[in-house]
Amino acid sequence: MKRLLIVGAGGFIGGFICKRALELGYEATAGIRPSTSRRYLDDERLKFLEFDYSSVETIRQGLESTDETWDYIIYNLGATKCANFLDFNRINFECLRNFATALRDCGKIPQKFLYMSSLSALGPGDEKSYTPLSEQTAPNPNTKYGLSKIKAEQWLETMSGLPWIIFRPTGVYGPHDRDYLMMIQCIDRHFDFGVGFRKQMLTFIYVEDLVEAMFMALERAPLHRKYNISEPRAYSQADFRRITAKLLGRKAVIPVRLPLWVVKCVSYVAEKIGVLTGKPSTLNRDKFRIMKQRNWRCTTDAATADFGFTATTDLRTGLARTIDAYRGRPTSLR
Repeated sequence: MKRLLIVGAGGFIGGFICKRALELGYEATAGIRPSTSRRYLDDERLKFLEFDYSSVETIRQGLESTDETWDYIIYNLGATKCANFLDFNRINFECLRNFATALRDCGKIPQKFLYMSSLSALGPGDEKSYTPLSEQTAPNPNTKYGLSKIKAEQWLETMSGLPWIIFRPTGVYGPHDRDYLMMIQCIDRHFDFGVGFRKQMLTFIYVEDLVEAMFMALERAPLHRKYNISEPRAYSQADFRRITAKLLGRKAVIPVRLPLWVVKCVSYVAEKIGVLTGKPSTLNRDKFRIMKQRNWRCTTDAATADFGFTATTDLRTGLARTIDAYRGRPTSLR
């Protein structure tokens, strides 16, 4: 029985990682903050380890509070939206640096350390010929979120002795996710809001496919490699609307295309409200730059070649499962 530590286990993706780890027979430990919800971490076989990520010393104390060591660590801790943009650097970069340093200091380096980055670390893709982003694409992130992710990646590359693997997933969706749920709910109410008038190509990865890729990489992938993780196919906004509307049984859905300048203004106002209330807004200037990006196509050949992963859940099947969960029904297509 191999031992696995999941850092950042309390989020949307973390719950699925823990569930799959137990299904595969791992001895799984959920690394969480004291304030983290355990709503999706209710399996009695799951162990817990609480961390204060504010410094190397506090993390080291958490690691040394147990005699356990781990064969693998999946580092899933991160923030996708923040009320203060400085928090992206603090959470996505400084916490990772502190954690990896504490691992080294207390002699608990695992056989493999899988870091969950993001396709946003690469920045905008080619928006003329729509050439897919690849692992060889030179990173040029244009968001605070993407900058914090590429900074974390580059720091891992320079840390001696850490057996890292980096995943760059595209948009992750599935049951329990909130961001894509908002899009589904809009279509359920007969409206589909899009940004800009130029063609936009989107890519997706269903959460269970992403998690399956993680375990395949832990067992088979070579060290010090980076992988884009996505369903091989790209979709337009119209594709997403048509598939979702059919699954919801909505025959009339009105596509509303908003000019970029309008969304930019709304994003600015929503961001300022978030700063005043102290609550991160789903819509902000950073998110606007992500929505503005027209080309999210990416290659996934490296994952297929190195550890045999190809996403098996297409968008229609994944959305069907997500909508079933949204409506409170057991999944019918699982």
